[in-house]
Amino acid sequence: MGSLPILPTISTSFIVISAILVAVGWYFIRQKQVKKHEKTMWLAAAFALAFFIIYLSRTIFIGNTSFGGPDHLKIYYTLFLFFHIFLATAGAVFGIVTLLSAVKKNWVRHKKLGPITSVVWFFTATTGVVVYLLLYVFYRGGETTSVIKAILGF
Repeated sequence: MGSLPILPTISTSFIVISAILVAVGWYFIRQKQVKKHEKTMWLAAAFALAFFIIYLSRTIFIGNTSFGGPDHLKIYYTLFLFFHIFLATAGAVFGIVTLLSAVKKNWVRHKKLGPITSVVWFFTATTGVVVYLLLYVFYRGGETTSVIKAILGF
C-alpha cells in the first residue's frame, strides 16, 4: 500500500487532538480548575479551526476524494458520510454557541450546552476518523474531485 495523503492525515489528526483536548478540558472543569479548562477548550477550538481551514482549502483547491472501496459498500459509506457531515455541522454550531456563551459569561447556557457539545464533538471526531480510514487506509481512495461528485458519485 502507498503512503497516506498528507493534508487529510494532518487535518484528521487535528480533529482527534481537538477531541482529546475537549476531554481534558471536561476533566479540568469537573475538578473545578476553571482557568485550565478555559485554556484547554480554546486550544481545542484552535485545532478544530485549523482542521476546518485545511479541509476547506483542500476542498477548494484540490477537491475531495470519492470512496474507492467495493461498489456494494458505497451506499453504506455514503449514508455514514452524511451522518458524519450532519454531526460535524451540528458540532461546529454547538461549539461556536458554547464558546460565545463563555465569552459573554452566560454560564447558565454554557453549562447546559457544554456537555452536549462535547458529546457531539466526540462522535464527530470518531466518525471523521472512520471516514479517513475508509478513504485512505482500508481502501484506496477513489477519484479526487468536487465535493458534490465525491459524495453523490456522479
